[in-house]
Amino acid sequence: MTPSLVLSIDAMGGDDAPDIVIDGVAHFLKGRRRPVSFLLHGDEARLKPLLERHGDLKSVCEIRHTESEVDMSAKPSEAVRRSRGSSMWNAVQSVKAGEAQVAVSAGNTGAFMAISKVILRMKPGVHRPAIAASWPAPDGFSTVLDVGANVELTPAQLVEFAVLGEAFHRAVHGVARPTVGLLNVGQEELKGSQMIRDADAMLREAGLDMDYRGFVEGDDISAGTTNVVVTDGFTGNIALKTAEGTARLVGGWLRESLTSSLLGKMAAALLSLGPLSTLRSKMDPRSVNGGVFLGLNGVVVKSHGGTDAIGYATSLRIALEMADSRFLSEIENNLARLSAHEAAFEDREGETA
Repeated sequence: MTPSLVLSIDAMGGDDAPDIVIDGVAHFLKGRRRPVSFLLHGDEARLKPLLERHGDLKSVCEIRHTESEVDMSAKPSEAVRRSRGSSMWNAVQSVKAGEAQVAVSAGNTGAFMAISKVILRMKPGVHRPAIAASWPAPDGFSTVLDVGANVELTPAQLVEFAVLGEAFHRAVHGVARPTVGLLNVGQEELKGSQMIRDADAMLREAGLDMDYRGFVEGDDISAGTTNVVVTDGFTGNIALKTAEGTARLVGGWLRESLTSSLLGKMAAALLSLGPLSTLRSKMDPRSVNGGVFLGLNGVVVKSHGGTDAIGYATSLRIALEMADSRFLSEIENNLARLSAHEAAFEDREGETA
């Protein structure tokens, strides 16, 4: 029998927690055969009635009581100092202690990242964590990272993100050998900043077991030109928010067109069981909710704070896929190769300085 996986949940994190968290767990479990259980960290007096509402959840959920939670407006440094014993802290601590395979929270992103770094520490060979997001593409999904954790990076850190992103895409999206591209303002060798060009040189010379395709541009992300797109957190976050805003805009136009007249309403009714339903699903941000913090000694998944039960269930699905994968172990060989190449690259730069 397949052993049960344990997901550690910050049940108090998020705009509408804990209600939306428990509803999300219930939605996630519908029709699921893979044995999964949950550690719910939060206020027992608030969580217990919610579990009672979903009677079938009690057998797979254990409440770990705490009255403390991390405020959505707390600064990361403040959260680290004052959050010990909070629902968020305890959710990550359960992964550190080996009680669970993944921690999930819809709470304060900066605080969650800082707490995860303090408790789990960085994986050897990784200097900074990255947030990876799944991006709709013609043949499934692309992986884009970083989408918000790091504004300023070195070439070596971009290369680290390429290693992490490739392993993530293989684990979550099932592509045996993902292709990797470096986001730039053009595909020509001389385009972009010196940092981007140096990262490109390192990726080509490092001898990594990776299908690196060179520079890609912004429109290549949605086109799925490469499976993985690597960039800094400033650029990645703007691209992600722009894409989400565009999806909502187009979705609004579509609803307006299909409800503004009787003929439009009839067409919507006819299409709702077929193409329109498929289109709606592809454009729904909830279908890709859940960013993974990559580079830690453990698996941590961040859900959007304002999501609903369906979106939260998606973040749990991603958590389960990560827990079932060999993500943490399979990146070690490339990180070791990368570390050796970084030392050689720095020596060469010192000689030419």
